[in-house]
Amino acid sequence: MTETTHLLKLCVGAEKVQDLTDWQESRRQAWPDGLPRHITRMWPKRSAELLNGGSLYWVFKGVILARQRVLDLEERRGEDGILRCALVLDREVVRTEGAPRRAFQGWRYLAPADAPRDLPQGREAEDTLPADLARALADIGLR
Repeated sequence: MTETTHLLKLCVGAEKVQDLTDWQESRRQAWPDGLPRHITRMWPKRSAELLNGGSLYWVFKGVILARQRVLDLEERRGEDGILRCALVLDREVVRTEGAPRRAFQGWRYLAPADAPRDLPQGREAEDTLPADLARALADIGLR
């Protein structure tokens, strides 16, 4: 039986979840099926685990705040001739509890046990904790 894994990625250029959803909405017509894509240089070696219910968790200003299910992986060749991976994502952006993460390049695998929980229904629009406070709580073992 194939396990599940997730990806963790910085949401570069976005300060809040609404920035991501606005950008994806503005690009919807560029995608043949209307599903958002995120292009990355590396193909996930654990693609079977990722496609077994995995999500892309987005980090905004040092805090995980949202996720999108990964529906498929597609090959994309850039104008430079280099083959890349397009992560085909669900349109729904699910807000999560804030979970601090240090900056990193590219993407990282995220074990399901380490993934923050989805926010309960009705709490998606709540303000998140300031990044410094969220990091301080994580440092003392509270999320």
